[in-house]
Amino acid sequence: MKFLQRYTSGTEFNSVAATRDGLIAFVVFFLLLWCWPFRTVPTGSRGVITQFGAIKGIQSEGLVIMAPWERLALFSVRAETATIERADGSTADTQPVVVSLTVRYSVKPDKVAEVYEKYSHDGDLSSYVQTASQEAFKAVTARYTAPDLIAKRQLVSSDIGVALTQKLAMYGAQVINIDMRNFSFSDDYMHAISAKVTQEQLRLGAENKLKTVEAEQKQKVAIAEAEASALRAESDGKAYANLTIAKASAEALRVQNAALAQNKEVLELRRIEVEMTKASRWDGKLPEHIYASAPIPYFNTSKEIAPPSPAARTTAAR
Repeated sequence: MKFLQRYTSGTEFNSVAATRDGLIAFVVFFLLLWCWPFRTVPTGSRGVITQFGAIKGIQSEGLVIMAPWERLALFSVRAETATIERADGSTADTQPVVVSLTVRYSVKPDKVAEVYEKYSHDGDLSSYVQTASQEAFKAVTARYTAPDLIAKRQLVSSDIGVALTQKLAMYGAQVINIDMRNFSFSDDYMHAISAKVTQEQLRLGAENKLKTVEAEQKQKVAIAEAEASALRAESDGKAYANLTIAKASAEALRVQNAALAQNKEVLELRRIEVEMTKASRWDGKLPEHIYASAPIPYFNTSKEIAPPSPAARTTAAR
């Protein structure tokens, strides 16, 4: 009630007093807002404190107490992304190559003041990263031939990262990761690669077929050699058996001849047996024609056939 009575005089509202007090309250509120010393730096940012445009310090995350004449600018040190579409280059064998890159980077916390002063007030360096990425890509692809770019893509990406890291260091930034997308060559070169791959597949197929035929031939040769070895072994066995039999027969003849040589009566008995066999087969007829010096069979006038001795008869009987 006393508050309302201050602005009323009887039944009339005192507008002058109300206006004066409202103006005073607004000025006090503005002064409090302008002189409020407490500020906050969120996570992933740095606070750049300036005084009349000059950098006075860098604050990390958390509460910051500032003088009324100081200003706080938030500067991001989070990972940022720069996209480079269709960066072009040329290989060592003069083949044009095109690639799309996605580069993730961040400003180094100890370089915030330098980057804020020279390049960006909020940590966005995407335009610098795009230019540096294209230059790095051109420099790296010029060291590789087109087939090596395809076969060594991981190494190429690593080399681009090294080159880009060196270039971004002058901007106070660091490379986190690089992704290469849509890596391609000219249409003519891609058709040539496709044809080469097709020819290579055909060549490998022909080589595999040749190896299969060679393996089959070797298998047949091995089987034939095994069969020949078996036949040779069988022939050797038969020859050895025949040789053994022949040796046994020869040995028997040798023993028999030795026995005959040692016993002349047995030899004489055998001769008599032969003569008797001839006599038994003779039909008693003399040949009608006798040629000069031709012997007359079964007729021996020069020697009388003597009867066998008792020893011979005994041997014959045995």
